[in-house]
Amino acid sequence: MSSATLSSNFLRNGCLWKGGVKNLEGDHKRNAGKVFVKCSVNTKTQKAEKEVRLGVLGASGYTGSEIVRLLANHPHFGITLMTADRKAGQSIGSVFPHLISQDLPKMVAIKDADFSDVDAVFCCLPHGTTQEIIKGLPQRLKIVDLSADFRLHDISEYEEWYGQAHRAPDLQKEAVYGLTEILRKEIKSARLVANPGCYPTSIQLPLVPLFKANLIQPNNIIIDSKSGVSGAGRGAKEANLYTEIAEGIYSYGITRHRHVPEIEQGLSGAANTKITVSFTPHLMPMSRGMQSTIYVEMAPGVEIKDLRQQLRLSYEDEEFVVLLEEGVVPRTHNTRGSNYCFINVFPDRIPGRAIIISVIDNLVKGASGQALQNLNVMMGFPESTGLLYQPLFP
Repeated sequence: MSSATLSSNFLRNGCLWKGGVKNLEGDHKRNAGKVFVKCSVNTKTQKAEKEVRLGVLGASGYTGSEIVRLLANHPHFGITLMTADRKAGQSIGSVFPHLISQDLPKMVAIKDADFSDVDAVFCCLPHGTTQEIIKGLPQRLKIVDLSADFRLHDISEYEEWYGQAHRAPDLQKEAVYGLTEILRKEIKSARLVANPGCYPTSIQLPLVPLFKANLIQPNNIIIDSKSGVSGAGRGAKEANLYTEIAEGIYSYGITRHRHVPEIEQGLSGAANTKITVSFTPHLMPMSRGMQSTIYVEMAPGVEIKDLRQQLRLSYEDEEFVVLLEEGVVPRTHNTRGSNYCFINVFPDRIPGRAIIISVIDNLVKGASGQALQNLNVMMGFPESTGLLYQPLFP
C-alpha cells in the first residue's frame, strides 16, 4: 500500500494507524494487530474543532486540575469555562504551573459563571456546596459531579454521615451512580452522574462481580485501604503537612469514614442483601495512589480459581480493569497517572477465605479519569477517549 493510500485510509484526528482503522466503535477492544506510526496534534487548531464545550467547576483543586490534564488530548471535548472562587481572575497555569501550556479561559467565581457556551459540566466542588449549585444549573447541561453529594440514594443516610440535610432531594432521585464498568447502561441515558469515591471504586470493582455470582459470603468482610495524601484535597491542613505525613502511616476515619455507606450501598445492591463491612483507611506518605486489601469468606464449595474466573469473565473486554496473572501482586506504582485498576486474588492461610488486592490512582480512576470516562459514555463517545495514558513509571 502506498503512503498516500495509507494516509487517506487510516488518518484520523492526526493519528496514523497501520494495519487497520483505530477502533472507535468497540471501545472495549484493544487495537490488536495495529501499529501506531505517527500522531501529530496541533492544539490550537483542534481547540476550534472540539464540538462539546465543557465547564470545570472547582478547577483549582486536585480533581479539577486532573480533569484539565486529561482533557488536553481529548479530540471532542474543549474547556470554555472554569470556576474557582478563591482564584478568580487567574489562569490555570498560574495556579498549576504544570498546565501552563494550556490555552484556556481564566477562572471566574461561580456567581459570575456564564453557561451559555457550555454543554456539559464537571463539578469538582466540595461536598455540601454542590447540591445548591447543581440545582441552579441550566437543565440542558449534562453533569458529572465528583463530590459525594449525590452518591447515596437514601438522603437520610447522607444527613447521618455528612452532618447536614440534603438540599436537592428531587435531583437525588434523578442522579445515577457512576461506576462505569458496572452501570454503563444507566450512565448512558443520565443527565446527572454521581462520580464514585476513590475507596469505593477500588473496592466495588473487584467485589461486585463476585457478589452477583454468589461466590463470596455477605459477612466477615474486612477492608484495609491505603491512599496517597492527594486524596485529602489541596486545602491547607495541619494534618497534611510534610512533617505530619512523611515517614509514617496514619489510620483515620476508623468505623466512621464517609465512604462506608457508599461501599455498603453498592455491595448490598450486588448481593441483594444488607452488607456491613469493616473498613479502615490509612494515609500513606505518597502523593497519589490507592490500594485496597480485601479479606472475604468464599461461599461453600468455591475455590480461588472460581473467583479469578468470574473476574476474568467480567472484565476481559474492559480496557481499564485488569486481572493480573496468577501470583502477581498489584502495585500502586503500576497505575500511577492512569485510569487503570489492577486486581488479583490470593488464597488466605485461613481455609475458605480469600485475599483480594485492588490498586488504582486515586486522582484518575478514583476521581477525574472515571469522571471523563462517564462523560464519554453520556455524550456517546468511546469511553476510553482521552484516557489511554499509560501508567507513569518510575
